[in-house]
Amino acid sequence: MIEETVENMRPMHSFAVCAYGDSPYLERCLQSLRAQSMASEYLLCTATPSHCLESLAKQYGFRLCVREGKAGIGADWNYAMDSARGQFVTLAHQDDIYGKHYTETLLRCAARWPDMELFMTRSLTLKHHGVQKDGTSERIKRLLRAPLRVHALSHLPLWKKAVLRLGNPVICPSCAYRKESFASLRFSEEKRFVLDWDYLYRLAEHRGRWICVEKPLLLYRVHPGAATARCMEDHVREQEEHEMFCRMWPKQVASMILHVYRRAYAAYQD
Repeated sequence: MIEETVENMRPMHSFAVCAYGDSPYLERCLQSLRAQSMASEYLLCTATPSHCLESLAKQYGFRLCVREGKAGIGADWNYAMDSARGQFVTLAHQDDIYGKHYTETLLRCAARWPDMELFMTRSLTLKHHGVQKDGTSERIKRLLRAPLRVHALSHLPLWKKAVLRLGNPVICPSCAYRKESFASLRFSEEKRFVLDWDYLYRLAEHRGRWICVEKPLLLYRVHPGAATARCMEDHVREQEEHEMFCRMWPKQVASMILHVYRRAYAAYQD
């Protein structure tokens, strides 16, 4: 009876790694999750199973979850969220590296703010095998996130939406989502680039508190094979971001904001 109770206990947090193909960076990501100062539930989710993924899942003790159905990032993320059992779920990107105190910081925040619905952190950019100094883009994102550090107001829908109106400054793989909110709100399976921004804008309607910790608890890897780079090549990013701005601003203002954003695109192509 005791063993059955322990078996059915719900974990506080889950890392669900969304894996595509056989990434050369995946193992380093899994190592960083297993090196956390506090343990979580660990899942490796994929729609492209392979011997390599099976081997890595077994080696690092991850539950391998294989999705069937149509291809798409939104479908992959929804499946990963459905598969995780934690009260909070981090959709880890296979190319990124997590700081060892990520989970510990998340759980400490959850204990301090029981109504926390979304947790996020700062990141550092990992590019060409080295950590990059923060550029203008990173500094602007920190500035846009600043209102979320006013914790007394970070549960208000208008306050949270204001953070998203000039772009999405939230580092997607740094986020941990409260799973009970996901029951009624899912990632778009039609979008390819702004699905996290779109999700956050809809999530902002909820009264849950958003907590931003401005510590670099994530190394965000930028490389030519990343989904971000592919979306830029076929202009998906530009189209979808314009649609998002038009939801929040008059069309002319949205076009002006997007024009400023285009200047930053080249940074991802170096």
